[in-house]
Amino acid sequence: MKLAMIGFGQAGGKIVDKFLEYDERTGSGIVRSAVAVNTAKADLLGLERVPQDNRVLIGQARVKGHGVGADNELGAEIAEEDIDEIQGAIDNIPVHEVDAFLIVAGLGGGTGSGGSPVLAKHLKRIYTEPVYGMGVLPGGDEGGIYTLNAARSFQTFVREVDNLLVFDNDAWRKSGESVQGGYDEINDEIVKRFGILFGAGEVEQGGAVAESVVDSSEIINTLAGGGVSTVGYAAEEVEPEKDGGGLLSRFKGDDTDDGMDTANTTNRITSLVRKAALGRLTLPCEIDGAERALLVLSGPPRHLNRKGIERGRKWLEEQTGSMEVRGGDYPVPESGYVASVILLSGVHNVPRIKELQQVAIEAQDNIDEIRQESKANLEELVEDDDDELDPLF
Repeated sequence: MKLAMIGFGQAGGKIVDKFLEYDERTGSGIVRSAVAVNTAKADLLGLERVPQDNRVLIGQARVKGHGVGADNELGAEIAEEDIDEIQGAIDNIPVHEVDAFLIVAGLGGGTGSGGSPVLAKHLKRIYTEPVYGMGVLPGGDEGGIYTLNAARSFQTFVREVDNLLVFDNDAWRKSGESVQGGYDEINDEIVKRFGILFGAGEVEQGGAVAESVVDSSEIINTLAGGGVSTVGYAAEEVEPEKDGGGLLSRFKGDDTDDGMDTANTTNRITSLVRKAALGRLTLPCEIDGAERALLVLSGPPRHLNRKGIERGRKWLEEQTGSMEVRGGDYPVPESGYVASVILLSGVHNVPRIKELQQVAIEAQDNIDEIRQESKANLEELVEDDDDELDPLF
């Protein structure tokens, strides 16, 4: 799948940078074109791989390159005002070569949280290609204002995109970890999962051909219908392939004949599918009720088989209750792992989103209360002197 990726704000820009690094390392060629948009000049300068011409500084008249200070209403206003500058960079994208746009943003800050829904609405008005969002939710320890921003941004963003892929920092931050170290690791996890998902179906000249091909249309059909998506992942290390006269190679630790080996591979694939679906999802949720699902098995061709994938797909159908479960394999001959990636689209039973919205409503009430109290305190502070002092004007 070929994507035009737009990183909006600090988190979005860093993640797109990481995707470009993944592309270089794996040769997957997912990112056909990359753009970074920000109100903070320092954040744009800190990127390593997004081309200089595709780094767009917006809001110079309003914030002079210093960012919006977690004010996502201001972020949205600036995106509206400077949409032509963003469009200028998007005009450089060879849109006829891309399958979809992907806008990546952290939802807790100001620039990406406010600006990404504005950009999504704009792109959908102009282009026929799908416009997806990838939104990163802030950790619960990041403070009320970030929670409030995320809840409002989520609510707006999900309505403006064809599908919103969500990653929840709260589920991934390790206790005691430094903030920067935590984010770097989280970005790696994001790119690993979505890299395999979007990379599926890409076959180079003379490369390994999948038994059950997953191409970009399968991903687009799974994301069709809108709503919120989450991704599961599980991997298992495999022994380097030995010359077995064309027989299926074995998972690490297996030492059996060919018939047993095929059965073991099928069982291991089914087990990986279960681990991916029932383990830690990018956005934790109950998987039953997911409207659509896509299963991708990646790894050396001899460690993949059609029977395992078919069995995994049927298990997913039973667990989700969905009739729309697609599946296939993505051969990566030089890989030392077999990985299972599951995209669950149109999920509804998401406690974290409900909790986020509840906390945000409380935070909004508190902020209004604090503002009123602050105004009253100021009036109390200066009113005593009103009779004795004349104001300047």
